[in-house]
Amino acid sequence: MAGQRGARVIALTTYADDASIRAALRAGARGFLTKDAGAEQLRAAIEAAHAGGAPLDPEVVRRLVDVPPSGPIPTAAPERLTAREREVLRLIASGLSNEEIAERLVVSEATVKTHVNNLFGKIGARDRAQAVAYAFRTGLADAP
Repeated sequence: MAGQRGARVIALTTYADDASIRAALRAGARGFLTKDAGAEQLRAAIEAAHAGGAPLDPEVVRRLVDVPPSGPIPTAAPERLTAREREVLRLIASGLSNEEIAERLVVSEATVKTHVNNLFGKIGARDRAQAVAYAFRTGLADAP
């Protein structure tokens, strides 16, 4: 794919403990699934990672939401976000990539990136994982 570098790795493991999840994500894995994932979930995860998404096993998402990230937890009031930023955040929390969000909202990927950067700045998130945790904690998105 033009303009995209490097492999997109999905960790597939027996272990879903906090240390394993964090180590895989810190090492650059774009997604994390347990060995219990079915064929359809694997296919969907591969497609999501290929499109730039971050496929995570629902149990992993619950663990990430329940366990604070390694940095400060974003605490800004959701009211600071525009309606479009809240919508983009909900789509990020549902696992969509910027490209998929752009298609869904019928806007350019550059516009989505602008919304993502703005909402990260407003809520104090440094990455998508913190933004997703914020979305779940503030009720802007429902955990799977």
